[in-house]
Amino acid sequence: MPNFALFLATSLAITFAPGPDNLQVLARGISQGRAAGLVAALGFAAGVTFHTTLAALGIAALLRSSPLAFQILKLAGAAYLIWIGVKALRSQGLAAAGERARQPLSTVFRQSVLGNVMNPKVTLFFVVFLPQFINTHGDQSVTLQMLELGVVFMLQTVVVFSVFGLCAGAIGGWLKRRPRAGVWLDRLAGLTFIAIGMRIALRD
Repeated sequence: MPNFALFLATSLAITFAPGPDNLQVLARGISQGRAAGLVAALGFAAGVTFHTTLAALGIAALLRSSPLAFQILKLAGAAYLIWIGVKALRSQGLAAAGERARQPLSTVFRQSVLGNVMNPKVTLFFVVFLPQFINTHGDQSVTLQMLELGVVFMLQTVVVFSVFGLCAGAIGGWLKRRPRAGVWLDRLAGLTFIAIGMRIALRD
């Protein structure tokens, strides 16, 4: 697959950027300890498999039925990436992770998985993000490439979110002392989104 290193770098920027999922991991870690933070991280990462499967099956079917529609989707995806990049640049940073009531670890995991699976924006993101990195002219099937990219995204999410969960207390305190840090993380992610969106839009 072309541009695998770019895919990994972009995925890391997305995962590090402040958002509902990693803030919830931080909140769990702060309120219930490292175990809860780690379980929440695994739950959110597990939810990624659902969105990846939907995106892989849908994109493969679209490519078989209409290569032109697939190209239109890629351009729409480029525009979408630029749009969320602009939104990230305009962000005012993140709110501090709030306190959460203590719950059994099984409940924390279930809520994290469902919170990710029930978010249609995540499916939309994968539908427009993953196709930018697949090779439609190679021997490997589109479905398999999409699933492989989804697995890579899930694995790096596990690593990053687990660090958030295990170090929640220190990270939460650091963010509270440096409220502008979230703004700069958003700007980094925003520039990454815009750059890759423009690259896709201008590519032959």
